[in-house]
Amino acid sequence: MAKAIMLQGTMSNAGKSFLCAALCRIFKQDGYSAAPFKSQNMALNSYITRSGLEIGRAQAMQAEAAGIEPSVLMNPILLKPTTDMGSQVIVNGEVRGNMRAADYFKYKKTLIPEIEAAYRQLAKQYDIIVIEGAGSPVELNLKSDDIVNMGMAKIADASVFLVGDIDRGGVFAQFLGTLSLLEQDERERVKGLIVNKFRGDISLFADGVKILEEKGKKPVVGVVPYLHCDIEDEDSLSEKLLNKTKDEIDIAVIRLPRISNFTDFDVFGQFKNVSVRYIEKCSEFGNPDMIIIPGSKSVISDMKWLRESGIETAVKRNAFGGTPIFGICGGYQMLGKLISDPYSTESGGEILGIGLLDMKTVFHTEKTRTRVSGIVTADGGDFPALCGAHADGYEIHMGETVGIEKPLLKLSDGRTDGVYKNNIYGSYLHGFFDSEEVVGVIINAISERKGIVAEKTINRSEYKERQYDLLADGVRKSIDMQKIYEMI
Repeated sequence: MAKAIMLQGTMSNAGKSFLCAALCRIFKQDGYSAAPFKSQNMALNSYITRSGLEIGRAQAMQAEAAGIEPSVLMNPILLKPTTDMGSQVIVNGEVRGNMRAADYFKYKKTLIPEIEAAYRQLAKQYDIIVIEGAGSPVELNLKSDDIVNMGMAKIADASVFLVGDIDRGGVFAQFLGTLSLLEQDERERVKGLIVNKFRGDISLFADGVKILEEKGKKPVVGVVPYLHCDIEDEDSLSEKLLNKTKDEIDIAVIRLPRISNFTDFDVFGQFKNVSVRYIEKCSEFGNPDMIIIPGSKSVISDMKWLRESGIETAVKRNAFGGTPIFGICGGYQMLGKLISDPYSTESGGEILGIGLLDMKTVFHTEKTRTRVSGIVTADGGDFPALCGAHADGYEIHMGETVGIEKPLLKLSDGRTDGVYKNNIYGSYLHGFFDSEEVVGVIINAISERKGIVAEKTINRSEYKERQYDLLADGVRKSIDMQKIYEMI
């Protein structure tokens, strides 16, 4: 049975996901087989495993850092918010239905056997399991029947390390307040503290370490600097979504209120002079070289937001002006003329789409979840050189889209996917841009039009591997790994 180490945060976005990825990579480098685990994840960024099951993107990223294939065992429960009051509940990779928060709170304790089964099965396959908590372990109003923080630590008999975010301030209150609110047996399970996202001269925090250890009665096993690594983020708190900087090639992504799978656009990070910025207001548009409408967990409500915010009009204006427009998954559905939800799969009702493509989408009760590959068949439009390019990725959507436009891709299973017309492109394929052929054609075409040269750093897979190594190296230098090994 595997040894277990668990990282819990003093708050959301303390950096647990990245530190778990770093530990997975370090254990791999040290010759151990390691796997990530998160019993319950709430995120709109998801991933489809090779067996066609849906898990949180963070656990897929952490598995990649560990050098292993992502598995549904790594994230048995995924909650995908559909409104401020409810989520789609996914258990063992399959949809159980939509639930209001209060209903799920009562229901979740029935899932403990399934969490235990997934964890036990995973733990039989690896030397070390790196478990990630969620939010804070001392949300007292939510603590009964906890299944993701101390409740999970007890199931796995895991050594717990608390992670605090010093960058946002109040790190002493974060740690000492959390420790004081834990039950005695939970406090005993905490083996150490990790101060994360430190900026500046770490030696100046020496007194801070002493204060935390004296008052918290726990060792500080590391002070991790603010590491600049291009690693996939999992949710709407990602700092990437705050980027407004323009480079020589300016790609604008619409930041929908329920944006999902924005990691689809991380691939552009391999080009030095390409920027990806996220637009929330019409005033932020400028003159982008390409506009992307990303996935959404609530397509009809996000379409309403596009219209009410005026961004729909700005997208149309750019489209008629010749700017390439790409829609991925929910964004693809929005590019059509009509979106209908007759079975209230999301919010119910129907709405007119942007109308740039002659097609309509109808939501069904069954979710399409599959990994696919395909060949681009588009030999016209703004990017005719895309024809023949290979693309790999996955589909994850509730709707079926039909129309008269030319198909974009011929898939390996015999189906077609997506459509294109002139400068407008749409596809259900998450990962479409990850293909070196696809992203290369698009960036080279834009570069030629602007009379510049796209500066590529390294291919995507090598780039990602380098980022994981940079992350692991930075954490290894900052954390006492000997103590970590002793404590687990």
